[in-house]
Amino acid sequence: MKSILKLTFGVFAAALVSATMVSCSEDIMDKINEDRNHATDAPAKYTLAEVIVSSAWENTGSDLNTYAAVYVEHEAGVDNQMNHAEMRNGEPTNASTYNNSWSELYRTLRNLNVILSNEEKSSDPLVKGVAEILTAYNLAILTDLFGDVPFSESFNPDENKQPKLDTQQELYGKIFSYLDQGIADVKASTGNTLSDYDLIYKGNASKWVKFANGLKARYTMRQLKRNGDAALTSVLQYADQSFESEADQAKFNVYNATQLNPHFDFEWSRDGLGASKSAFDKLAERNDPRIERLYWDGNSWEHLYADDLSLFVNGVSDPGVYKYSYTAYMFAQTADTYMMSYRELLFLKAEALVRLNRAAEAEPLLKEAIELTFANVEASVEAACTSPSVGAYGGIEDIRGNGEDLTAADADAYFDAEVKPRFTANPLKETLIQKYLSFWNANAESLETFNDVRRLIALGEVDLLELENTKKFPLRYTYGSGDTTTNPNVNAAYGDGQYVYSEPVWWAGGNR
Repeated sequence: MKSILKLTFGVFAAALVSATMVSCSEDIMDKINEDRNHATDAPAKYTLAEVIVSSAWENTGSDLNTYAAVYVEHEAGVDNQMNHAEMRNGEPTNASTYNNSWSELYRTLRNLNVILSNEEKSSDPLVKGVAEILTAYNLAILTDLFGDVPFSESFNPDENKQPKLDTQQELYGKIFSYLDQGIADVKASTGNTLSDYDLIYKGNASKWVKFANGLKARYTMRQLKRNGDAALTSVLQYADQSFESEADQAKFNVYNATQLNPHFDFEWSRDGLGASKSAFDKLAERNDPRIERLYWDGNSWEHLYADDLSLFVNGVSDPGVYKYSYTAYMFAQTADTYMMSYRELLFLKAEALVRLNRAAEAEPLLKEAIELTFANVEASVEAACTSPSVGAYGGIEDIRGNGEDLTAADADAYFDAEVKPRFTANPLKETLIQKYLSFWNANAESLETFNDVRRLIALGEVDLLELENTKKFPLRYTYGSGDTTTNPNVNAAYGDGQYVYSEPVWWAGGNR
C-alpha cells in the first residue's frame, strides 16, 4: 500500500527532470556514478503531497495505530506479532517492533525540514504554514509515543550522525511554536497555491487554522498532569477556534480497490486481529445497539448477533486465526483516516467542561458526539459491505437496509435511556467511556485512545475505562532498532527495553 501511494505522488518529482546529454568535451568517467534520470529536488507543493500521505497513512493509520488498538483493547491480538503484543511477549519491548514507523516519522520530518530550511521553498506563506502545522503534528506523534527523541540535531548528517535526545518538555515547546507560527503564516496567505496537492483541505487556509487550533486543544489536554486544571480553560479556548462541523475535520481518503485503508490493509494481509471481549462488554453493559451492527463470523463472514459471538478474552485466550469474530472495522477497506475528527473536538470540550464542574454544558456536546459516532458506525458498515477486496471472495453478509441501520433517532434514544443516567451519576466516566467507544473504529483513532489511557494512568483515573487485560500496560513505545544500533545516545536510552513498563513520558509525569 505504502509503495502504491508513493508511486502515485512520485510522478510529480519525475516530471521535473528532462533528459540531459553529456557533452563530448566532458570527462565521461567523472559522470559514471551520477544518476541523471531522477529528480534531486522538487517544488514544495509536491513534497507536501507526499508528506500528507505519509503523515496520514503511515504515521497515523498504520503500525503505530494497530498496536495501540491492541493495547487499549479496541481489538484483540489473536496471531503472530499482534498476539505477542496482546500477551506482552517481546513485542512491546523489542527495538524492531516499531522500527519502520520510527524511520518513517523521521523521513516525514526531514522532508518538512527541507521545506522550512529553504528560503525559496518556504517563501509562500501557505506552504510554509502548512509545513509548520504538519511538523508539529508529526513531532507530537514521535514524542508522544517515544518520549525524549533526537530532533534538533537530526537533519544535518554531514555534521552529526549521532544526534542527542531532546527532552519531551523541550519538544512540546517546539510543537506549540510550530503551531503558532503555522497559524500566523497561513493567515498571511493571499491565495490558494496548493489546491489538489493538499490532500486534506485542497489549500483552504481557514481550515488549516482550525485544524491547528484543534491540535492545540488536544496537546493542551495531554498535559493535564503537568499543568492541572488551568489547562482546561485553554482547551476550551483553542477548541472554540477549531472545527465547527464535520466539514472542517482533518481526514484523509484516497482509498479504493488498490489503495487500502491501513487498518483494513493490515488485517487483510495478516489476520492478526479478532473481536475484543473488553470492547464488547462496554457495549453490552449499556444495551448498546452497536452490538447488532458490528460483528461477523471469522470463517463464513456471516453477520452475527450478540449471542453468537466468539470473543477473545483480553490477555487470556489462546491464539488462533479465524477462530474469533471479526468487526466491521476490520473489513472497512475505504474508511477515512482521521488526523483529527470533529468528534474528538466535541469530546475534548465535554471532558474539559465536566472537569470544570460544568456538566450541564457538556451534556449536549456528548449527545452530538454520540450521534456522529453512530453515523460513523454505519459508514464503516457501508465500507465493509462494499469492500472490493472482500467482495472478490464473495463478500461479507450485507446487512445494509435490513431495518437495523443506526440512525440519529437511535443515537438519541440510546443517549436518553443508557448514557444520560450514567452521565448524571458520573459524568467524567461516561464521557471517557463514550469517547473510547467512538474511537474504536477503522479511522486510526486508537492511537489517541492510547494517549488518553496513559494520561488517565498519570492522573490515577484509568479505572474509569475498565480495561480487562491484567498484564503490564506499555507506557510508551520503544525506540527503533535503526537508531538503537547506530546512535549511542538512543541505545543508552533504550537499554533492554523494559523501561516501557516503568517509565511514563514527561507529560504523563515521567522524566523522559
